[in-house]
Amino acid sequence: QVQLVESGGGLVQSGGSLRLSCVASGSIFSIKAMSWHRLAPGNQRELVARITRDGTTNYADSVKGRFTISRNNAKDTVTLQMNSLKPEDTAEYYCNAADWGSRDYWGKGTLVTVSS
Repeated sequence: QVQLVESGGGLVQSGGSLRLSCVASGSIFSIKAMSWHRLAPGNQRELVARITRDGTTNYADSVKGRFTISRNNAKDTVTLQMNSLKPEDTAEYYCNAADWGSRDYWGKGTLVTVSS
């Protein structure tokens, strides 16, 4: 089992920045990739950014060049640096960990609100 706790959400003006963090605990040795997803009202949940244990990253087209995902294996933490935020980035952001057994673990989410 893996437990995930997100932090860092809040209210920011358009063009501003926020930094989300996700701390993993439990069977962290089993994690092969961690990612951030978001869910906005009326939309489907979408993958925002993903990072594997070896550091390979991928991003949704809508956030490329603005968001950066990073991972500190020693601290069991994954961070999402969000710059140049837009109102359409407003959503609940969830941390995900996928293990080698194809199990998914989710945090409870952190709300990001970008005002215009």
